[in-house]
Amino acid sequence: MKDAKSIYCNMVDSVPADIKAEINLSFAISDRIDSLMHERGLSRKQFAEALGRRPSEITKWLSGQHNFTIATLAMLSSFFGRPIITVQ
Repeated sequence: MKDAKSIYCNMVDSVPADIKAEINLSFAISDRIDSLMHERGLSRKQFAEALGRRPSEITKWLSGQHNFTIATLAMLSSFFGRPIITVQ
C-alpha cells in the first residue's frame, strides 16, 4: 500500500498547470497585501476601516481564495502607493 506522501504527490501532480498557476497567483496577491499591511502597522480591523470594508472581507482577501477584480487591485495599489501585482 502506498504511503501518505506518495498519495499526496500523485494528487498534486494530477492538478493541471493552469490551476497551479492560479493558486500560486492568488496566494502571492494575498501575501503581498498582508506584507503591505504589516509595513504600515495596520491590523485587519484598521485596514478594513480605512477602506470602508468589513473585517470579514479583509479576512477573505488574506485567505488566498478571493478572486480580485482589476478595480480592487488598482484601489489597493493606490491605497498603499505601491503595486500589488506587476505585469511584465
